Amino acid sequence: MENAESIPVEVAYAKPEEQVILKLDVTPGTSLRQAIEQSGILERFPEIDLEKAKVGIFGKLKKPDQVLQPGDRVEIYRPLIADPKKVRKERAAAGKRMKKGGGSLQETP
Repeated sequence: MENAESIPVEVAYAKPEEQVILKLDVTPGTSLRQAIEQSGILERFPEIDLEKAKVGIFGKLKKPDQVLQPGDRVEIYRPLIADPKKVRKERAAAGKRMKKGGGSLQETP
């Protein structure tokens, strides 16, 4: 329950096989880092290293000392396993190769 001494926030973390959103009430002035620590998510996912992990609020990167507002969803981001630019470039190159000789032409009557 929300009262003058607490604000509702959520802490979210996702792995390919599991997504978790924890709701908690924190005191006004609580930082992003403090909310993560208070949520218990670090015990549930010991692979999270707050010194290295990028964090944000509603999809926007923020610093760990960012003060939370009521209703904020704190997100902990995992490192990328592939370079998105490289993947797009490879996908585009594969698409060009397929278009050159891969399709069959249909005759129209």
